[in-house]
Amino acid sequence: MTVDLSLGEGTPNVDKDARLKRDEPETGITPGGSSGAFRDVLSPRHAHRGKPPIHFTDMDQEERAAAMAKLGYPSFRVKQLGQHYFAHYNREVSSYSDFPQQQAQVVENTFFPSLIRPLAEQEADQGTTVKTLWGLFDGSRIESVLMKYPTRTTLCISSQVGCGMGCPFCATGKLGLTRNMSAGEILEQVRYAARQARDGRLGQPSRLSNVVFMGMGEALGNYKAMMKAIRQISALPPDGFGISARNITVSTVGIVPGIRRLMTEGIPVRLAVSLHAPSDSLRDELVPMNKRFAISQVLDAAHDYYVATKRRVSIEYALMKGINDQAQHARLLAKRLNHYGDDWVHVNPIPLNPIEGSRWTASKPEDEKRFLDILHQAGIAATLRDTRGSDIDGACGQLAAKELIRQDQTESDPPQDIPNWTKD
Repeated sequence: MTVDLSLGEGTPNVDKDARLKRDEPETGITPGGSSGAFRDVLSPRHAHRGKPPIHFTDMDQEERAAAMAKLGYPSFRVKQLGQHYFAHYNREVSSYSDFPQQQAQVVENTFFPSLIRPLAEQEADQGTTVKTLWGLFDGSRIESVLMKYPTRTTLCISSQVGCGMGCPFCATGKLGLTRNMSAGEILEQVRYAARQARDGRLGQPSRLSNVVFMGMGEALGNYKAMMKAIRQISALPPDGFGISARNITVSTVGIVPGIRRLMTEGIPVRLAVSLHAPSDSLRDELVPMNKRFAISQVLDAAHDYYVATKRRVSIEYALMKGINDQAQHARLLAKRLNHYGDDWVHVNPIPLNPIEGSRWTASKPEDEKRFLDILHQAGIAATLRDTRGSDIDGACGQLAAKELIRQDQTESDPPQDIPNWTKD
């Protein structure tokens, strides 16, 4: 199945000027990632990464107005597009009752090219968790997960195709990094999920309230697109989805320059650090990036983030049986965090979602409880993470990894029962 992603006959080539104004997309390789103690792990596809079509959300206001002018419309029409897209989650211009219909399809092709399409969905937790496998314009695969809780609805989104961090217990890490995603590709995950939540996909209608950059990829390795997406997630319509910045979480393995840059943005997003080990020797094995930015550097930067933003930092810690879940690990972790002397962190021990064929397995329940008890006794706020999707391909990247393997084996188009590009 071939999908024509061109703007179509009669559509002005409005993206050329915008591209000339914009720097080349970041490679996704993190600072120092091409040399030194740890080099970012690249997918074989990385050398052939492409640039997705420019989307309304990739443009600034000046670029949007210029594109609209080339189509012969006044600049106030841009605000109408933004209102429909961000407030109503609708990119089908022909359905806008307040927009001229003579060139509706041309306007849609210009501002809302198809960037992602759902290939498959998996449900878990009695329908309150939905994982979506997405196909991108270049055949890449990513995942997002929509989850309903009693008091919130949360979307976990991807920011890169694959990941270059090489963590051996992570399904995405085994894929390597293919490319960064555009802001448009990131935000289309949000729009689609917000629409699903509104329409009752999780059992009853709800409002998407939280967004976490904890899907595929290292978000700080795609900094420009990540920040462009965050600003539009948190701005009010017609400039954004209106989700509070305080309900947005950015997860990182510890890219110190990125953490320090984030603290200067003036947007109070929550920082989550995927630590997973309390000692450098163990973390070198579990999180290879530690060879570039050691634990003390990462925690120093994270604490500085807390001081600058007044937002408590989350420490993510995947518990692995016999590897990092013993009493000595919990005591050392508490000591390192208490070194800073204030209530600056909340630790989330996470029961591991093991990947198929991996030697990394989930901890015993009694070891999870002991780990949590030691942290509490040391005065550390800690909550065992609720694991979602344990009865599906729960660990991030599993579904995409399976699809990419299948794709490589067949070197053909997706199965015919996979839906075509949709208007949703």
